[in-house]
Amino acid sequence: MSAADKLMEFLAPQLDTEIHVGPWLAIDQERIDRFAAATGDVQWIHTDPERARRESPYGATIAHGFLTLSLLPYLTESNHPDFFPRNYPGMRLRVNYGLNRLRFPTPVVVGSRIRARTHLLATERIEGGAQITYRLTVEIEGGEKPACVVESLYRVYE
Repeated sequence: MSAADKLMEFLAPQLDTEIHVGPWLAIDQERIDRFAAATGDVQWIHTDPERARRESPYGATIAHGFLTLSLLPYLTESNHPDFFPRNYPGMRLRVNYGLNRLRFPTPVVVGSRIRARTHLLATERIEGGAQITYRLTVEIEGGEKPACVVESLYRVYE
């Protein structure tokens, strides 16, 4: 049996279940400003706290949706050194293959705390490995709607 077949067998009992809830992360103005500087997206609703307090419907600055998205490796803890061998035993490489159905239902107001929930949606055997689809939901502490919901696809190879 190949490593990819063993992985598929390993993941099968977890299909259609929530497999991880990540740590809370506070979103502060410094993080928002650094993201704005890195991307060139310096729209006032993200970078001008005084104007946002006066003119924004949220009464404060908000994080960029793509900032929230970019934090998924941290929020899912997939950047932790033990993540790969624990979740993809026998495999040697994982690559981000893409996204489906990306939505930002509600903004992340500065000072909020967010975390991600990971739901294993599907696995599929591909040449030399497997494709894995997760639904990642970024929730805002105390919020009714999520900040981000996305299907994320990864390919892992033997």
